[in-house]
Amino acid sequence: MKKSLPLLCTLIAGIALSVLLGTAGFCAEPYEETFKKTYPQIPFDSMRPTVVKGLYEVSKGADIIYYFEEQGLLFVGEIIDKTGKSLTDERKTEMLVANTRKLPLDKAIKIGNGKQTIIEFTDPDCPYCRRAASFLDARKDVTRYVFFFPLPSHKDAENKIKYIFCSSDRAKAYDDAMKGKLDTQKYTVCKKQEATDLLNIHKEIGSRAGVNGTPMFIVNGKELVVGANFPALEAALKGDTPAPAPGSPAAPGAVEPDKKK
Repeated sequence: MKKSLPLLCTLIAGIALSVLLGTAGFCAEPYEETFKKTYPQIPFDSMRPTVVKGLYEVSKGADIIYYFEEQGLLFVGEIIDKTGKSLTDERKTEMLVANTRKLPLDKAIKIGNGKQTIIEFTDPDCPYCRRAASFLDARKDVTRYVFFFPLPSHKDAENKIKYIFCSSDRAKAYDDAMKGKLDTQKYTVCKKQEATDLLNIHKEIGSRAGVNGTPMFIVNGKELVVGANFPALEAALKGDTPAPAPGSPAAPGAVEPDKKK
């Protein structure tokens, strides 16, 4: 009996942990089990029914595909309603906004102390990002959390980001970079491992959040603004109207984001 006591304690601890995590009694939906058996090579984060009977949304990160259970078929593309609205883009926006609520803001560069918050994904060599930075710099009612997502086409962006990370005043170094003061390349490239590690963390955060272009903003945890779209940013900060979703027609004065290539 004494020999079985550790095993019993482990079992009890496991049950307690399951209860605390809300996993006790959990079982996958039947369509999830069917999908796993049909496509065991395709990992996914979640599945859920769509507006089309028998068609299920399969999401992994920021990507969405569709599974037609009856025929065991996969579909790649968009669901568009009769008004021309892309339900797929709308869902991707929901997922992206939800993902940003889980971001480790302590890893971002904090700028400002306003009541409103903006999570920003940017690239110091992206011209649209610089315009947006100039626009937001004039706002004193905003706290910004800046994550870097350097695009492959901007060859010096990563060096500038590392320089920012190694600076004693990161907010000022960010401001210098966005105003073009580092474009002369007359700055010391930081070779500290912690700067490289933090850059990799930022890139991973952007990828998991579904970022594929810069600049991109999440305003007050609910509104997505893509590109240097100043009317949309103003509207989101006022809470007047939702910001345009990716793929929707740009608002007047909008500037499309730099895309990842």
